[in-house]
Amino acid sequence: MRALEDVLRERIALLPALQEALTPALLLQRDAPGGLRAPGRISANGHCRLVATADGWAALNLARPDDVELVPALTNGRASDWQGIAEAASSMNCSEFVQRAVELQLPVAALGEAMSFVLAEGKSAVPGRVVDLSALWAGPLCAGLLARAGADVVRIESAGRPDPTPLASPQLDRFLNGSKSRITLDLTVAECRARLRDEILAADVIVTSGRSAGLSRIGLDRDELERARPDLIWAAITAYGWEIDRVGFGDDCAVAGGLVKPGEPPSFMGDALADPLTGLESALAVCERVARGAGGLLDLPMAGVAAAYRRRIAS
Repeated sequence: MRALEDVLRERIALLPALQEALTPALLLQRDAPGGLRAPGRISANGHCRLVATADGWAALNLARPDDVELVPALTNGRASDWQGIAEAASSMNCSEFVQRAVELQLPVAALGEAMSFVLAEGKSAVPGRVVDLSALWAGPLCAGLLARAGADVVRIESAGRPDPTPLASPQLDRFLNGSKSRITLDLTVAECRARLRDEILAADVIVTSGRSAGLSRIGLDRDELERARPDLIWAAITAYGWEIDRVGFGDDCAVAGGLVKPGEPPSFMGDALADPLTGLESALAVCERVARGAGGLLDLPMAGVAAAYRRRIAS
Protein backbone atom coordinates (compact mmCIF):
# COMPACT_ATOMS: atom_id res chain seq x y z
CA MET A 1 0.00 0.00 0.00
CA ARG A 2 2.92 2.37 0.58
CA ALA A 3 3.82 2.29 -3.11
CA LEU A 4 0.19 2.98 -4.01
CA GLU A 5 0.05 5.93 -1.62
CA ASP A 6 3.21 7.36 -3.19
CA VAL A 7 1.59 7.23 -6.62
CA LEU A 8 -1.57 8.81 -5.23
CA ARG A 9 0.40 11.74 -3.78
CA GLU A 10 1.85 12.39 -7.24
CA ARG A 11 -1.59 12.23 -8.81
CA ILE A 12 -3.25 14.45 -6.19
CA ALA A 13 -0.55 17.07 -6.85
CA LEU A 14 -2.04 17.50 -10.34
CA LEU A 15 -5.11 19.10 -8.68
CA PRO A 16 -3.46 22.12 -7.01
CA ALA A 17 -6.74 23.34 -5.51
CA LEU A 18 -6.97 20.14 -3.46
CA GLN A 19 -3.35 19.34 -2.75
CA GLU A 20 -3.40 20.69 0.81
CA ALA A 21 -6.72 19.12 1.84
CA LEU A 22 -6.65 15.73 0.11
CA THR A 23 -4.48 12.83 1.27
CA PRO A 24 -4.24 9.21 0.07
CA ALA A 25 -5.77 8.02 3.35
CA LEU A 26 -8.75 10.35 3.00
CA LEU A 27 -9.25 9.31 -0.60
CA LEU A 28 -9.26 5.58 0.18
CA GLN A 29 -11.27 5.44 3.40
CA ARG A 30 -14.85 4.19 3.61
CA ASP A 31 -17.18 3.39 6.50
CA ALA A 32 -19.35 0.28 6.25
CA PRO A 33 -21.95 -1.46 8.42
CA GLY A 34 -20.12 -3.68 10.88
CA GLY A 35 -16.75 -2.36 9.73
CA LEU A 36 -14.32 -3.68 7.13
CA ARG A 37 -12.05 -6.71 7.44
CA ALA A 38 -8.39 -6.91 6.52
CA PRO A 39 -8.43 -7.87 2.83
CA GLY A 40 -7.03 -11.25 1.86
CA ARG A 41 -8.59 -13.71 -0.57
CA ILE A 42 -11.86 -12.19 0.67
CA SER A 43 -12.41 -8.49 0.03
CA ALA A 44 -12.61 -5.98 2.87
CA ASN A 45 -16.41 -5.75 2.56
CA GLY A 46 -16.82 -9.53 2.34
CA HIS A 47 -18.67 -9.60 -0.99
CA CYS A 48 -15.86 -10.43 -3.41
CA ARG A 49 -13.52 -13.45 -3.37
CA LEU A 50 -10.54 -14.64 -5.33
CA VAL A 51 -11.21 -18.13 -6.61
CA ALA A 52 -8.81 -20.58 -8.25
CA THR A 53 -9.79 -21.87 -11.67
CA ALA A 54 -8.04 -24.70 -13.50
CA ASP A 55 -5.48 -22.32 -14.99
CA GLY A 56 -5.53 -19.05 -13.04
CA TRP A 57 -7.26 -16.74 -10.60
CA ALA A 58 -10.56 -14.94 -10.94
CA ALA A 59 -12.56 -12.60 -8.70
CA LEU A 60 -16.29 -13.04 -8.27
CA ASN A 61 -18.30 -10.30 -6.56
CA LEU A 62 -21.69 -11.18 -5.07
CA ALA A 63 -22.49 -7.60 -4.07
CA ARG A 64 -26.23 -7.69 -4.84
CA PRO A 65 -28.95 -10.10 -3.68
CA ASP A 66 -29.75 -10.95 -7.29
CA ASP A 67 -26.13 -12.08 -7.81
CA VAL A 68 -26.47 -14.79 -5.16
CA GLU A 69 -29.60 -16.11 -6.87
CA LEU A 70 -27.61 -16.64 -10.08
CA VAL A 71 -24.91 -18.80 -8.50
CA PRO A 72 -26.62 -22.15 -9.30
CA ALA A 73 -26.63 -21.20 -12.99
CA LEU A 74 -22.93 -20.37 -12.75
CA THR A 75 -22.01 -23.62 -11.00
CA ASN A 76 -24.19 -26.04 -12.98
CA GLY A 77 -26.49 -26.64 -10.03
CA ARG A 78 -23.83 -27.09 -7.37
CA ALA A 79 -24.41 -25.64 -3.91
CA SER A 80 -24.92 -21.89 -4.05
CA ASP A 81 -22.32 -21.16 -1.35
CA TRP A 82 -18.68 -20.20 -1.82
CA GLN A 83 -17.56 -23.83 -1.49
CA GLY A 84 -19.76 -24.74 -4.44
CA ILE A 85 -18.35 -21.82 -6.41
CA ALA A 86 -14.78 -22.92 -5.63
CA GLU A 87 -15.51 -26.48 -6.75
CA ALA A 88 -17.11 -25.30 -9.99
CA ALA A 89 -14.30 -22.82 -10.72
CA SER A 90 -11.60 -25.43 -10.21
CA SER A 91 -13.12 -27.55 -12.99
CA MET A 92 -13.16 -24.69 -15.53
CA ASN A 93 -10.51 -22.68 -17.32
CA CYS A 94 -10.42 -19.07 -16.16
CA SER A 95 -11.72 -17.77 -19.48
CA GLU A 96 -14.67 -20.20 -19.35
CA PHE A 97 -15.53 -19.27 -15.76
CA VAL A 98 -15.37 -15.54 -16.51
CA GLN A 99 -17.37 -15.81 -19.72
CA ARG A 100 -20.11 -17.81 -18.02
CA ALA A 101 -20.36 -15.24 -15.22
CA VAL A 102 -20.35 -12.33 -17.69
CA GLU A 103 -23.24 -13.90 -19.60
CA LEU A 104 -25.17 -14.00 -16.31
CA GLN A 105 -24.34 -10.31 -15.71
CA LEU A 106 -22.31 -11.19 -12.61
CA PRO A 107 -19.39 -8.95 -11.59
CA VAL A 108 -16.34 -11.10 -12.37
CA ALA A 109 -12.76 -10.63 -13.52
CA ALA A 110 -9.76 -12.66 -14.55
CA LEU A 111 -6.65 -11.53 -12.74
CA GLY A 112 -4.81 -8.95 -14.85
CA GLU A 113 -7.12 -9.12 -17.87
CA ALA A 114 -7.58 -5.36 -18.38
CA MET A 115 -5.58 -3.06 -20.64
CA SER A 116 -4.04 0.01 -19.03
CA PHE A 117 -5.90 3.34 -19.24
CA VAL A 118 -3.92 6.42 -20.30
CA LEU A 119 -3.83 8.72 -17.26
CA ALA A 120 -4.09 12.50 -17.54
CA GLU A 121 -0.77 14.34 -17.42
CA GLY A 122 -1.46 17.76 -18.91
CA LYS A 123 -2.61 21.14 -17.64
CA SER A 124 -5.79 21.31 -15.61
CA ALA A 125 -8.64 23.77 -15.22
CA VAL A 126 -11.75 23.43 -13.04
CA PRO A 127 -15.12 23.37 -14.86
CA GLY A 128 -17.85 25.88 -14.02
CA ARG A 129 -20.97 23.74 -13.65
CA VAL A 130 -21.19 19.95 -13.26
CA VAL A 131 -24.22 17.64 -13.24
CA ASP A 132 -23.59 14.47 -11.23
CA LEU A 133 -25.84 11.58 -12.28
CA SER A 134 -23.65 8.86 -10.80
CA ALA A 135 -24.00 6.53 -7.82
CA LEU A 136 -21.89 4.54 -5.37
CA TRP A 137 -18.22 5.67 -5.12
CA ALA A 138 -16.19 6.43 -8.26
CA GLY A 139 -18.59 8.82 -10.01
CA PRO A 140 -19.68 10.73 -6.91
CA LEU A 141 -16.01 11.04 -5.92
CA CYS A 142 -15.14 12.52 -9.32
CA ALA A 143 -17.90 15.12 -9.03
CA GLY A 144 -17.15 15.66 -5.33
CA LEU A 145 -13.50 16.45 -6.03
CA LEU A 146 -14.56 18.90 -8.75
CA ALA A 147 -16.91 20.54 -6.22
CA ARG A 148 -14.11 20.81 -3.66
CA ALA A 149 -11.88 22.34 -6.34
CA GLY A 150 -14.46 25.08 -6.97
CA ALA A 151 -16.99 23.75 -9.48
CA ASP A 152 -20.72 24.31 -8.99
CA VAL A 153 -22.01 20.72 -8.79
CA VAL A 154 -25.66 19.66 -8.77
CA ARG A 155 -26.39 16.06 -7.90
CA ILE A 156 -29.42 14.56 -9.65
CA GLU A 157 -30.79 11.71 -7.55
CA SER A 158 -33.24 9.13 -8.85
CA ALA A 159 -36.49 8.86 -6.91
CA GLY A 160 -36.98 5.29 -8.13
CA ARG A 161 -33.41 4.01 -7.68
CA PRO A 162 -31.80 5.93 -4.83
CA ASP A 163 -28.07 5.63 -4.25
CA PRO A 164 -27.51 3.22 -1.31
CA THR A 165 -24.39 5.08 -0.12
CA PRO A 166 -26.12 7.47 2.35
CA LEU A 167 -27.47 4.49 4.29
CA ALA A 168 -24.56 2.08 3.83
CA SER A 169 -21.69 4.55 4.29
CA PRO A 170 -22.95 7.87 5.69
CA GLN A 171 -19.48 9.30 6.38
CA LEU A 172 -18.39 8.49 2.83
CA ASP A 173 -21.59 10.08 1.49
CA ARG A 174 -20.82 13.32 3.33
CA PHE A 175 -17.30 13.33 1.88
CA LEU A 176 -18.49 12.57 -1.65
CA ASN A 177 -21.64 14.67 -1.81
CA GLY A 178 -21.55 17.23 0.98
CA SER A 179 -20.35 20.04 -1.30
CA LYS A 180 -23.09 19.54 -3.91
CA SER A 181 -26.62 20.84 -4.28
CA ARG A 182 -29.19 18.07 -4.76
CA ILE A 183 -32.29 17.56 -6.89
CA THR A 184 -34.45 14.41 -6.75
CA LEU A 185 -36.26 13.49 -9.97
CA ASP A 186 -38.52 10.62 -10.96
CA LEU A 187 -36.89 9.79 -14.26
CA THR A 188 -39.82 7.62 -15.35
CA VAL A 189 -41.81 10.85 -15.77
CA ALA A 190 -41.44 12.84 -18.99
CA GLU A 191 -41.42 16.20 -17.21
CA CYS A 192 -38.57 15.07 -14.97
CA ARG A 193 -36.57 13.79 -17.93
CA ALA A 194 -37.10 17.19 -19.56
CA ARG A 195 -35.81 18.88 -16.39
CA LEU A 196 -32.79 16.58 -16.46
CA ARG A 197 -32.07 17.55 -20.06
CA ASP A 198 -32.29 21.24 -19.19
CA GLU A 199 -29.83 20.77 -16.33
CA ILE A 200 -27.40 18.90 -18.58
CA LEU A 201 -27.56 21.43 -21.41
CA ALA A 202 -26.77 24.20 -18.92
CA ALA A 203 -23.67 22.36 -17.62
CA ASP A 204 -20.06 22.11 -18.70
CA VAL A 205 -19.66 18.51 -17.50
CA ILE A 206 -21.88 15.54 -16.72
CA VAL A 207 -20.69 12.56 -14.69
CA THR A 208 -22.37 9.16 -15.05
CA SER A 209 -21.66 5.66 -13.76
CA GLY A 210 -24.25 3.66 -15.68
CA ARG A 211 -23.92 1.56 -18.79
CA SER A 212 -24.93 3.11 -22.10
CA ALA A 213 -28.14 1.06 -22.53
CA GLY A 214 -29.48 2.07 -19.12
CA LEU A 215 -28.64 5.73 -19.64
CA SER A 216 -30.36 5.78 -23.03
CA ARG A 217 -33.58 4.70 -21.31
CA ILE A 218 -33.66 7.99 -19.40
CA GLY A 219 -32.97 10.01 -22.52
CA LEU A 220 -29.17 10.24 -22.43
CA ASP A 221 -28.09 9.50 -25.97
CA ARG A 222 -24.45 10.20 -26.78
CA ASP A 223 -24.95 11.25 -30.40
CA GLU A 224 -27.91 13.48 -29.61
CA LEU A 225 -26.10 15.25 -26.76
CA GLU A 226 -23.00 15.77 -28.88
CA ARG A 227 -25.11 17.40 -31.58
CA ALA A 228 -26.88 19.63 -29.05
CA ARG A 229 -23.75 20.53 -27.08
CA PRO A 230 -20.48 19.55 -28.79
CA ASP A 231 -18.52 21.33 -26.04
CA LEU A 232 -20.16 19.30 -23.24
CA ILE A 233 -17.78 16.93 -21.44
CA TRP A 234 -19.36 13.59 -20.55
CA ALA A 235 -17.33 11.72 -17.94
CA ALA A 236 -18.67 8.18 -18.45
CA ILE A 237 -17.42 5.86 -15.71
CA THR A 238 -18.00 2.16 -16.38
CA ALA A 239 -16.40 -1.12 -15.37
CA TYR A 240 -14.66 -1.93 -18.67
CA GLY A 241 -15.49 0.85 -21.13
CA TRP A 242 -18.41 2.62 -22.76
CA GLU A 243 -18.82 0.07 -25.54
CA ILE A 244 -18.61 -2.98 -23.24
CA ASP A 245 -21.88 -4.03 -21.63
CA ARG A 246 -20.35 -5.70 -18.58
CA VAL A 247 -20.99 -5.29 -14.86
CA GLY A 248 -18.17 -4.52 -12.44
CA PHE A 249 -17.47 -3.03 -9.02
CA GLY A 250 -14.39 -1.74 -7.26
CA ASP A 251 -12.94 -5.02 -5.99
CA ASP A 252 -13.36 -7.16 -9.09
CA CYS A 253 -12.23 -4.30 -11.37
CA ALA A 254 -9.08 -3.92 -9.26
CA VAL A 255 -8.37 -7.62 -9.84
CA ALA A 256 -9.00 -7.19 -13.58
CA GLY A 257 -6.32 -4.51 -13.54
CA GLY A 258 -3.90 -6.76 -11.66
CA LEU A 259 -3.95 -4.45 -8.65
CA VAL A 260 -3.52 -7.16 -5.99
CA LYS A 261 -0.87 -8.29 -3.54
CA PRO A 262 1.14 -10.84 -5.51
CA GLY A 263 1.71 -14.33 -4.25
CA GLU A 264 0.19 -17.79 -4.29
CA PRO A 265 -2.55 -17.20 -3.55
CA PRO A 266 -2.84 -13.51 -4.46
CA SER A 267 -4.89 -11.26 -2.17
CA PHE A 268 -6.84 -8.04 -2.37
CA MET A 269 -4.69 -4.95 -1.84
CA GLY A 270 -7.33 -2.66 -0.31
CA ASP A 271 -11.03 -1.86 -0.20
CA ALA A 272 -12.68 -1.65 -3.65
CA LEU A 273 -9.59 0.16 -4.91
CA ALA A 274 -10.75 0.69 -8.48
CA ASP A 275 -13.51 3.00 -7.18
CA PRO A 276 -11.47 5.74 -5.44
CA LEU A 277 -8.67 5.53 -8.00
CA THR A 278 -11.13 5.99 -10.85
CA GLY A 279 -12.87 8.83 -9.03
CA LEU A 280 -9.59 10.71 -8.75
CA GLU A 281 -8.49 9.94 -12.31
CA SER A 282 -11.87 10.92 -13.72
CA ALA A 283 -11.62 14.32 -12.03
CA LEU A 284 -8.11 14.76 -13.42
CA ALA A 285 -9.27 13.75 -16.91
CA VAL A 286 -12.15 16.22 -16.77
CA CYS A 287 -9.85 19.06 -15.68
CA GLU A 288 -7.41 18.22 -18.46
CA ARG A 289 -10.23 18.25 -21.01
CA VAL A 290 -11.49 21.61 -19.67
CA ALA A 291 -7.99 23.08 -20.02
CA ARG A 292 -7.87 21.90 -23.63
CA GLY A 293 -11.29 23.41 -24.36
CA ALA A 294 -12.54 20.14 -25.82
CA GLY A 295 -15.88 18.40 -25.29
CA GLY A 296 -17.13 14.91 -25.97
CA LEU A 297 -17.20 11.57 -24.19
CA LEU A 298 -14.48 10.70 -21.69
CA ASP A 299 -14.44 6.88 -21.58
CA LEU A 300 -13.29 6.03 -18.04
CA PRO A 301 -13.02 2.25 -17.36
CA MET A 302 -12.39 1.29 -13.74
CA ALA A 303 -10.50 -1.88 -14.69
CA GLY A 304 -8.25 0.12 -17.01
CA VAL A 305 -7.50 2.68 -14.30
CA ALA A 306 -6.54 -0.15 -11.93
CA ALA A 307 -4.21 -1.55 -14.60
CA ALA A 308 -2.61 1.89 -15.03
CA TYR A 309 -1.91 2.08 -11.29
CA ARG A 310 -0.44 -1.40 -11.28
CA ARG A 311 2.00 -0.27 -13.99
CA ARG A 312 2.85 2.93 -12.07
CA ILE A 313 3.55 0.93 -8.89
CA ALA A 314 5.74 -1.54 -10.78
CA SER A 315 7.80 1.14 -12.53
